Amino acid sequence: MSDVNPTKVAILGASGYSGAELVRILLGHEGVELVCVTSRSESGRSLADVFPRFRGVGLAETLSFITPDIEAIKSTGAEVAFLALPHGVAAGFAGSLLDAGLKVIDLSADFRISDAKVYEDFYGQAHPAPQLLDEAVYGLPEIRPEQIAAARLVASPGCYPTSVILPLLPLLADGLIDPESIQVVSMSGTSGAGRKADASLLFAECNESLRAYSVPRHRHLSEIEQELSIAATRKVIISFTPILTPVTSGICTTIYASSSGGAGAGDVGSSLVRAYGDSPFVRLLGENSPPDTKNVTHTNFIDIGWAHDCRTGRFVLMSAEDNLVKGASGQAVQSFNLMSGLPETSGLTGL
Repeated sequence: MSDVNPTKVAILGASGYSGAELVRILLGHEGVELVCVTSRSESGRSLADVFPRFRGVGLAETLSFITPDIEAIKSTGAEVAFLALPHGVAAGFAGSLLDAGLKVIDLSADFRISDAKVYEDFYGQAHPAPQLLDEAVYGLPEIRPEQIAAARLVASPGCYPTSVILPLLPLLADGLIDPESIQVVSMSGTSGAGRKADASLLFAECNESLRAYSVPRHRHLSEIEQELSIAATRKVIISFTPILTPVTSGICTTIYASSSGGAGAGDVGSSLVRAYGDSPFVRLLGENSPPDTKNVTHTNFIDIGWAHDCRTGRFVLMSAEDNLVKGASGQAVQSFNLMSGLPETSGLTGL
């Protein structure tokens, strides 16, 4: 890749957890020249000052944060912008960046939901840029690589949705499970809540403790049900319980669904292999092989295992991923690679 001219890239919101993970990946990506990082709170400070872990790496000593201004971003020569901003904020920048000729990969929820009314229902505010919803591509690289490659605006999926959607989509499309029977429990590390001051996320509050939250209606249900409904060609509504765990990163998801048409564990395995056998970041562990978050943290892999409970007639699907990598920044870089005509694994193979 050394003979390829690197793409100039900006990261808006680079001081948050997902933004910092983007910085880490892109500083080591041979197809990228990181030319702009924004943060209102850290403006004027270098990457190395804000994140000492990057001292001596690439441009970290000389590249400084700026305030998020469209003209200033454009003047850096950036061709692609990653938006690691809160929902409701990201959409306000996306349109202007597109008008300025940049491609946009949004890590917020602003363009994941195709129906503005559903967005308003789940996020409590009118959609800030509904005119862009038809153009946005839901950026699951394993499912829509061609659409992502041709897109100007990619909505990178959420962390929980990635862990739920990837195991379920092939089975729904192949008619192996009853769509009305799906129940999901997901456990996530505290970094999933973002880098913010919140007493409920203090070490003393989270350590040696587990707790469910956003029950019964987590915001990510909106995009999960949207994508599952597309696969099933009918409306799918699921039960979903997220649980906060006392680890920094990682998601462990367990999905229960009733078998349909006499399908067995072998059918599940065959369906998943057909769907993901050539996908570089999906590792199929096989029947009765539960995944472990320690094997995926700090990587862009999602590990998937499955089992068939003959007593209840239900399948148990299990997945594990890093919520900041495959569930956020790494997946966004996967989409960037597809949009840039680069190998899908570029910059993402480090273990």
